Amino acid sequence: MTSLAHTINERFTFVDQTEKEDQTAFARDVRIGLTASPKHLPCRYLYDRTGSLLFERICDLPEYYVTRTEREILRERAGEICDLLPDPTTLVELGSGSSAKTRVLIEAILTDRETLHYVPVDVSREMLRTTSVALLKAFDGLEITAVAGDYRKGLCFAENTLDEPKCFLWLGSSIGNFDRVAARDFLRLIRDTMTESDRLLLGIDLRKSRDVLERAYDDSQGVTAQFNKNLLVRINRELDGDFNLESFDHRVHYDEEAGRVEMHLVSKVEQTVRIDRLALNVPFTRNESIHTGYSYKYSLDEIDELARSADLRPQRRWLDAQRRFSLNLFARTDACNLQNPLATAKT
Repeated sequence: MTSLAHTINERFTFVDQTEKEDQTAFARDVRIGLTASPKHLPCRYLYDRTGSLLFERICDLPEYYVTRTEREILRERAGEICDLLPDPTTLVELGSGSSAKTRVLIEAILTDRETLHYVPVDVSREMLRTTSVALLKAFDGLEITAVAGDYRKGLCFAENTLDEPKCFLWLGSSIGNFDRVAARDFLRLIRDTMTESDRLLLGIDLRKSRDVLERAYDDSQGVTAQFNKNLLVRINRELDGDFNLESFDHRVHYDEEAGRVEMHLVSKVEQTVRIDRLALNVPFTRNESIHTGYSYKYSLDEIDELARSADLRPQRRWLDAQRRFSLNLFARTDACNLQNPLATAKT
């Protein structure tokens, strides 16, 4: 009898496309960001191993509606989504994380189809391996090619390696981490990777009240604060910094006009932080902040305009019952024989 471990190994391929210069890039970006005015650090550096695990905890918090509402849509509409995808289809997920929501879609596809090829893309090698093994144990018909790398590396791999039609998944409203121009540009990059038969399933968070948004990013248990401050822990560990976490506050603000949640680390006191590996002293005034991330929100009209500007054609949109979140299926504008013109459905 063939062992489970053997069958998993046969169905699992790991492709490491992370850069050996990651540490150098981190040091460079920390130097640039902490000597700039105002100070800032790229949000992608929040997701080291500890940060990724903390984010998974955030996804289960009562205030953080994003994961809950997107999962609600997927549970209610997975069958409809599958019906709109070519057979066979390879699922390519950008920023896959734990693949918890994607599991719902995988299960729905394998209900109607014998096999499925899933290509999760994530910067965390450990998360990819752990998640892939769990999925392969759960689904006999699943084959996984895990790509360790950033979004662009994943798109390049998909374009140059995968022959059958693809559905790109970009869930969790990760597009909100890009400003509106950068979001358009990155969607154009995805569009240029797509063939006429490919699709993009994109989760986009919707505009809503300040109270709901600020509580979602500043939870009562302090997990998001820990996630944000972990960036300072990472600098201390990897660059020999001496940040005192107790002297910084996690602070969130919703800019309603811009439609974005802003996340900051704010110095409680006047202080100077030493980062030995950069031979750098970083002065802070009291209440001076390090900007660590944005999360842009969209109206339905803004989503349609974003798609047009990226040369994508909306095929279908699904909303949760409270209209807090949207799941959008896009094709290239030159795609032929699209089923179902754009329609919006609530769960």
